[in-house]
Amino acid sequence: MFFTIPTIMTWTRIVAIPLIVGVFYAPLDPSTRNLIATVMFVVFAATDWLDGFLARKLNQTSSFGAFLDPVADKFLVCASLLVLVHLQRADVFVALIIIGREIAISALREWMAQIGASKSVAVHMIGKLKTTVQMTAIPFLLYDGRLFGVIDTGVWGTWLIWISAVLTVWSMVYYLQKALPEIRARVK
Repeated sequence: MFFTIPTIMTWTRIVAIPLIVGVFYAPLDPSTRNLIATVMFVVFAATDWLDGFLARKLNQTSSFGAFLDPVADKFLVCASLLVLVHLQRADVFVALIIIGREIAISALREWMAQIGASKSVAVHMIGKLKTTVQMTAIPFLLYDGRLFGVIDTGVWGTWLIWISAVLTVWSMVYYLQKALPEIRARVK
């Protein structure tokens, strides 16, 4: 099911990446660029929930959609982190932790699927919490101003992205521990 409504929505997250990056090269004042990029990120990130909901509701789930959905999420998060590092709104160490974990866990899941043990590294609540915190931190850092004249999104975003880095390490350790019995059995 390559062209279902949910899959097309997933594709929009990938298409969004050059649009969000391009905003920062547009001849606009910085606060307008920040606002546009933030709104775009929030709208496209919301498609993550919506495409899954629609896939189940319309009975349009597919193995291709199940593959593409996390890939689109990871692309969107990683590209946004690189923009934030470039703008000096996120520490490169945080970006390395988050991006490195995504690569490592994706490779682990692929290997576990090849050996028929993918259930041991199925998505867990800690991974979902990590994603939620990341998806909250990134728009705060993209906005980089005062929200409603009160909330300093730069400060809140910085705290949240560091919390997400801690959750990222925690979730990686969790998944590695779950996979360890299979790893030990295969390495002998």
